[in-house]
Amino acid sequence: MGRRTKTLREIIGLVKDKASFSKALLLSNSQSLSLHLAILRVTTHSTYSPSDERHLAALLSLGDSSRATASLLIQYLMDRLHRTGDVTVALKSLITIHHIIKRGPFILQDQLSIFPITGGRNYLNLSAFHDGGTAVTLTLSSWVRFYARYLETLLSTSRTLGFFLGSSSSSSSSMLDKNKQEQRLSSFLNGDLVQEIDSLVGLIEEICKIPDNLQMTENGLVVLIVGLIDSDHLSAVNECLMRLSELKQRLVSLSFGESVELSCILKRIEDCRRKIDTLFPARKTSSENLWVFSGEMKEEMAGNVEEEEVARKRIGRREKMAESTRFEKRDKSVRLMFGSGEFSLMVIKT
Repeated sequence: MGRRTKTLREIIGLVKDKASFSKALLLSNSQSLSLHLAILRVTTHSTYSPSDERHLAALLSLGDSSRATASLLIQYLMDRLHRTGDVTVALKSLITIHHIIKRGPFILQDQLSIFPITGGRNYLNLSAFHDGGTAVTLTLSSWVRFYARYLETLLSTSRTLGFFLGSSSSSSSSMLDKNKQEQRLSSFLNGDLVQEIDSLVGLIEEICKIPDNLQMTENGLVVLIVGLIDSDHLSAVNECLMRLSELKQRLVSLSFGESVELSCILKRIEDCRRKIDTLFPARKTSSENLWVFSGEMKEEMAGNVEEEEVARKRIGRREKMAESTRFEKRDKSVRLMFGSGEFSLMVIKT
């Protein structure tokens, strides 16, 4: 019965794809037609296999012409994503967005980053997505909801950093050598570094929310999604390490508020360890550097707090002793000036 239902869905999907192609041919002009067809080819209903690389490369190249063309391409892609109730089309649309982030031309990435023009934080807005056609589509619906949230977080983190994290075409810090990266980060204010680390850790936390049904490894779309996220995770770890390394040299110059915020961030990093090591065992060595480094910073900051507390107590005792000494001197001077309590009262009454 399950096999029969799946076949029926595939047939319906093919019919829908042909109908979409026919509609594009009838209603679109030459420029709009090429964009519509490019999107339809990479977001077909047909199978759970990833889109053909040739079709994806063709779509990315179309976005490397003009801002107007790139804007239309993003608009059509978002329309395709928001209008579908099919889990396959939704996942392929989200994967296409992820490919734009990772290796799209700058113009296309720029149009993605500012969409929609009116603003909005969670513009992918797929938190209620649900395809209950089969048990498989129901399970994959949770991947659509997670993946949309993850891409929203990735875009938000990229805005905070000033470049697309993990991008091969962006002029990001990942394209600079280590010395230049360190030089660039050394010019940042403490608060800016803390803010960027907070955003990077937020992305790692979002990765930890990946659906637990990873047994769907036979699904080509899920395998591709996990691979793309794995690559982002490695980039996030490296960027986080560089900023923590810079802050470690500035611990004594952090304000109280910055120290508290950084301590909370280090605790959040520690909480991600078990889930990340389970998700990406092959990356355990790379992740281990982050766990170890953040742990060392946490201990050092705790030690600094203890030293400050000891110093504060010493200063407090000295101030009390000084105050006691000053009080005794004042008390003696009063006794010298006023020989008796009776005379003092007389003076006060006068």
